[in-house]
Amino acid sequence: MHLQERINAFIKLGDFLGQFSNKVITKQNNVELNDLFFDGFKHQLRLAEEHNGWFTTENIAFALNNWSNALTQANLTKWLSKYNFNEISPKKVAIIMAGNIPLVGFHDFLSVLISGHHVLVKQSSNDKQLLPYLAKYLEYVEPNFKGRISFTEEKIENFDAVIATGSNNTARYFEYYFKDKPSIIRNNRNSVAVLTGNETEDDLKNLSEDIFRYYGLGCRNVSKLFVPKNYNFDSFFKAIYHWHPIIEETKYANNYDYNKAVYLMSEFDMLENGFLMIKEDKSYASPIATVFYEFYDNANKLKEKLKFDEQHIQCIASNGFTENEIAFGQTQKPQLWDYADSVDSVEFLLSI
Repeated sequence: MHLQERINAFIKLGDFLGQFSNKVITKQNNVELNDLFFDGFKHQLRLAEEHNGWFTTENIAFALNNWSNALTQANLTKWLSKYNFNEISPKKVAIIMAGNIPLVGFHDFLSVLISGHHVLVKQSSNDKQLLPYLAKYLEYVEPNFKGRISFTEEKIENFDAVIATGSNNTARYFEYYFKDKPSIIRNNRNSVAVLTGNETEDDLKNLSEDIFRYYGLGCRNVSKLFVPKNYNFDSFFKAIYHWHPIIEETKYANNYDYNKAVYLMSEFDMLENGFLMIKEDKSYASPIATVFYEFYDNANKLKEKLKFDEQHIQCIASNGFTENEIAFGQTQKPQLWDYADSVDSVEFLLSI
């Protein structure tokens, strides 16, 4: 199976996903195998939303739109151009997926198949409706994928390498359990934003997307702000106010009420606007409906701190603060070459 054949299959998948990337689903006549798969995927979307209350129509559509935009000839060619796939000896690679946001494990799935390997997927129970259906679509548009994709709900066995994502506790288990296999093991990370006080209203509005998208459940969601001494949060609260309907979502509201009660009973100082709390805290991982903040008075010292803590940080949103920063509003729109934990999974897959 040639690399271009694999690329072509994922391009067709991207075209297929594009039909579902808005709240209003629109069937397009030029998408391959639509008569066979379109209605079935609509059903899977309903099942995903019914199964997981965090997977709203809007958030699923957002994820599908990102993947539709990513799976183009130009993006796939740019991503893969630096690698040599000529000497691949196909292996079976197991992927243990998280389930915090829709299709969160898709990049690993894509990387394994595009590299020429076979994939064995163990999904999270929170996100198990969409990927098997999309895998079936791939097998139909490119029959050479048949026999290369398998799913299991049991203990994973008979594999050559593993990519596993979980909490800090499960990561330690994974490291022990897979110590004799080539592996990428990921644990909890969070993303941060660095503010200078010179941000425009648009900057702060864009930052709100990084905070609230997927209810803050993703590792690329901003869960902590670094702000200058004596920073005034009034502009921040004004700029994010358009997100206030989020409090009407039951699961989010329950978390907001619970965490607010905890803070009040503990007599913690915090600011809130009816749908988000901000609390001064040195931790990176904040609860749902909460963003932590920390003051800084020296930009260079902050850069040193973030470098020292990089194993806890997925990405940094800022405007001119540091190289490798992510623009405000873009943390949940990674490119194919933006690897989780900065670990090049394709390079890993070509080395096994």
